[in-house]
Amino acid sequence: MLNEETRATLAQRLWDAEADVAPIAPLTADHPDMTPDDAFEIQLVNIRRKLGAGAVVTGHKVGLASKAMQEMMGVDEPDYGHLLDTMEYPEGAPVEAARFCFPRVEVEVGFILGSDIPPEGCSQEEAAAAIEWVVPSIELIDSRIRDWKITLPDTIADNASSCGYVVGAQRVRLADIDVAAIDATLYKNGEFLASGRSDAVLGNPLNSVGWLASTVAKFGVRLRRGDVILPGTAIRAMDAAPGDSFRAEFAGLGDVTMEFN
Repeated sequence: MLNEETRATLAQRLWDAEADVAPIAPLTADHPDMTPDDAFEIQLVNIRRKLGAGAVVTGHKVGLASKAMQEMMGVDEPDYGHLLDTMEYPEGAPVEAARFCFPRVEVEVGFILGSDIPPEGCSQEEAAAAIEWVVPSIELIDSRIRDWKITLPDTIADNASSCGYVVGAQRVRLADIDVAAIDATLYKNGEFLASGRSDAVLGNPLNSVGWLASTVAKFGVRLRRGDVILPGTAIRAMDAAPGDSFRAEFAGLGDVTMEFN
């Protein structure tokens, strides 16, 4: 395990990279022995700093939860991070692409919790019982690590490469939709880009929610009532540039858009 001083130093590197929109070399280049637990402690340093500046936790995310994304990023297990109110974009409000190093979008079947989730050993049934709404969503990801040359600890330390999200207006009760069989289609500038199905996310997005609750519990992090949970994408992440407009359509769930200027 890295000591507290080293974690603070690495957290500051990521903080500066985000503030300056200046990507840095992988943290693991200097610290190849960094563990996922080290990385989440580094993430928490910067999350607490943002909370101290007035940000509010609005939810949590799982990334790299599908085979497509793990192959794309060269990892073999998911990552996890925080969502803050400063990361939430209203649908229809353009996102300034220049604020980010390497912005990409991910299509996700999102959840809104109606109750707290048990922190440890959470089953698929317990996760389902806590979910109030299923929602269409797009996550905006960005790596403060140069050229996306990440290992699992690098992306966890970097808040799972998360920097924004938008949730569509549609709300569907979990009992009214099979969340393991939702077809999703992504369009870019009006043209078909990619499609996938929600069971690509750990076999069922509900598994992602339970896995997340159990994984972060040892750090004192809880999934609370009202949280937005982004369980991962079934479609590989797509690059975004100024002028791009994305629309994600979900069978039985509606659609959601994200635009860049």
